[in-house]
Formats: sequence, structure tokens, C-alpha cells
Amino acid sequence: MDLHLVTYFVAVVDHGGITKAAQSLYISQPSLSQAIRTLERRLGVTLFDRTGRRLELTDAGRKLDVAARRILADIDRAKAKVEAVRELRAGRVDIVTHAAFSIDPMVAMIREFRERFPRLAARVVAADGPSGVLAALRRGDAEIGLMDAGADHATFTAIPLGEQELVLTVPAASAADLTDPVPRPSVKTIPLILDLGDPGASSILGDLIDDDSRNVVVDCAHPSAAWDLVGRGTGATIAPRVVAEEQMPGALRYRLDPPLRRPFGLVVRSGRPSPAAMAFIAVAKGHVGVTTDPTDFGEL
Repeated sequence: MDLHLVTYFVAVVDHGGITKAAQSLYISQPSLSQAIRTLERRLGVTLFDRTGRRLELTDAGRKLDVAARRILADIDRAKAKVEAVRELRAGRVDIVTHAAFSIDPMVAMIREFRERFPRLAARVVAADGPSGVLAALRRGDAEIGLMDAGADHATFTAIPLGEQELVLTVPAASAADLTDPVPRPSVKTIPLILDLGDPGASSILGDLIDDDSRNVVVDCAHPSAAWDLVGRGTGATIAPRVVAEEQMPGALRYRLDPPLRRPFGLVVRSGRPSPAAMAFIAVAKGHVGVTTDPTDFGEL
């Protein structure tokens, strides 16, 4: 049933006849009469009793009147919700990332996003490495991925954002013989706490790990546990500088020679992102000082 036929029907009911309803709808009386007859023909019922001067609803017409008003009300509510999303007065963006970026830069980006768009919500989905991020995007679990920019992103749209500095973070009691920066070969003699199961970390930290991973004294997949172990003097770890400063304040931080940096960026599914996703992309770019290009997905 065409929506305009429903609208015409309700107008005739409200105005008690074709003439006034046609005037309110700015259409001709014959056109409105034909539309009502078309509606009756499609439904296979008579909607109005036409014996008197004023059109009266039949039993079938009264039942349709209730249903029609419900349909129009639902459509009005749906339009209002869509308009609210379009104007960033409502909505949510789903972002997927893996452990390497779950704190830096994700936390700061989410905070800025909420400060700038307080009526929008964000949902952060956890994934197992870059491949997990891409898998979540393919499944539709998220609209945006934050991941290692060096990983193969296949057919997704990539938005490079910057680099994450990784530093050697060492318990204060274990740092007596270290100089800043620490040559990378020297790290192979230091007891480390790392997640050997993280393919992204393993590839970038390969030259810091001794043969057979003998200097990895704790293979830990839980970042918070690794940070606590460093704080308790169990070993050192490699962490983003921001994470090391915020999560392990009692430890000492050393640069590496040559420096160790991990590029990161956003990956987005094909097509135009939702308004909330476009807002997050703009915030993420602004956070790292990347100028927003309106041609990426249309003007933000």
C-alpha cells in the first residue's frame, strides 16, 4: 500500500469529505477521489459510506483508520530519529581495535569525541591483532577500525594518522647499567614481559627477542597484568610511551637505538560512513594534527 494513499485517506477522514481534503493536500478533487477508489480497489473493501452529504467510515474504514494513523505516526518517529542522527543529535559509532592501540591513542580520541559530540555514543570492540580488526569490519561488528597502518588492509579505505613511539620500560631497581638510548641488541640480554601470541607485536619486536625467546621471561597476553609485573620488578617490557608514563609511573623509560615506532591509522568499510563515524574520523584526524580532507567521504 502506497504511503501517499494512506496520507490521502487520513486527510479525507479528518476533513469529512473530498473537497476540503483536496484543498488541504493541494491536489485536485478528481485526483483525490481517484486515489481513494484505488485504495479501496487494492484492499478489496469499501472504506466510505457515500449515501449522505458527509462521507462516513464503514467498519473496514474504521479499522484502516486506526492502522493508518499508527503507520503515519511510526513514519514520523522514524524520520525524526534519522534527522537526529544526520544532525549528530543522536547515534553511535562502533570502533574495533587491538591491544596495541586500545589505550594510546584510543582513550584520548574517545574523550575528545565525547567532548565535541556529547549526544553521540561510542562502542569500542576488542579484536585479536590487525587480522581480527579486519574480520570484525567484514562481519559488520564495527564501522571503523584502529590498527597498525603497516598491516595489509585489503580492500578497506585506509586513513593514516601517525606513529606510536615504543620505549623500553624497566623496573627502577633493574636499570642501573642502562644508558639512554638503549641499543636494540642490548635488549636481548634484558628479561622481558611480552605477548608472544600477538602477531603484530612479534613482527615489530623481532630484533629485541633472543633466539628461542629466551629473554622473554613472562609471555603475557593481558596488558594490565604485564604492567603490574613490571611494577613489581619481574621484568621489563616494550610499550607505547604514553602507556608507559600513565600505567607504569614508577618504572624508567628508555628510548631505543635505532628508534622503534609503530604506524597506526583508521580503516573504514567501503561506502559513505554514517554521520557518527564521520564525526569520529574528523576527531581522530584532529587529535594527531592531520587536516581533514572533505573529499574522503564527502564534506564532514
